[in-house]
Amino acid sequence: MSRGRKVTAVVVTAVAAVVVAGFGVVVVRDVLDGLRLAAIDRHCTVKASGEVALDADQTANAATIAAMGVRQEMPERAVVVALATALQESKLKNLPGGDRDSVGLFQQRPSMGWGSPKQIRNPRYAARKFYQGLAKVRGWERMRVTDAAQHVQRSAFPQAYEKWVDEAEVLTRALLGRATGAVACTVPRGDSPADGAATTSVLRGLRLDWGDFATSGVDTHAVTVAPGSARHGWRYAHWLVAHAAAHGVRAVSYAGLRWTAERGDWGASPEATGRGVTAEVFTAG
Repeated sequence: MSRGRKVTAVVVTAVAAVVVAGFGVVVVRDVLDGLRLAAIDRHCTVKASGEVALDADQTANAATIAAMGVRQEMPERAVVVALATALQESKLKNLPGGDRDSVGLFQQRPSMGWGSPKQIRNPRYAARKFYQGLAKVRGWERMRVTDAAQHVQRSAFPQAYEKWVDEAEVLTRALLGRATGAVACTVPRGDSPADGAATTSVLRGLRLDWGDFATSGVDTHAVTVAPGSARHGWRYAHWLVAHAAAHGVRAVSYAGLRWTAERGDWGASPEATGRGVTAEVFTAG
């Protein structure tokens, strides 16, 4: 993929816009590439040698899938495979149903031994089960993404995953910390939680996805995570932006840059010079 290429949906000649039931988004059919993500009604942009536009739920789900790959000690390419699979199966939406008894981000089927519908609707469980399935495929690291995914999914459309590789690679680079200030979302304030509730939610979400980590400051207004490296720092920073809507995060600061929910982008900040990743939250009052 060429540097800077925008890999989100592009409408070309002879396309038809359709609404896909259950997906909650509009997609377009490209006569060359099949179903793609539409560049409308998006609140998040991910830029890392390419660009992908998603809504808040899609971005949060992608961040969780990436984090679970790290938790499972899978290589970076496994995250690409997982994200390409989820893009094809659900457009990164945690679907309550699908074809036959398929459920969730990866459209896994309880009747095929993936777990109960309630378990599969948990993005962390679903991602972990996918990585476990992938790890059992001998030689998956040397396969095309679509072939590796197909060995896990057993889809009726075995070549479909390949068309999402560019998007999956962009998301992987950003969410695994290989780019700086790469995830940007515009998040409305909404109802402010009671003091302390938002920071508790942020810490719980981070630990569910990333496991144990050190903090250098926690109060009712902010959480500061102490990363072990710059790459780890950007993993946490991008995760916090991706999950900002769900956890009431209003600003994230790290390595001289600051993202705010109101502006929806990153900018230089003299206050963001510390080594920690700081998430400020909306509070009552």
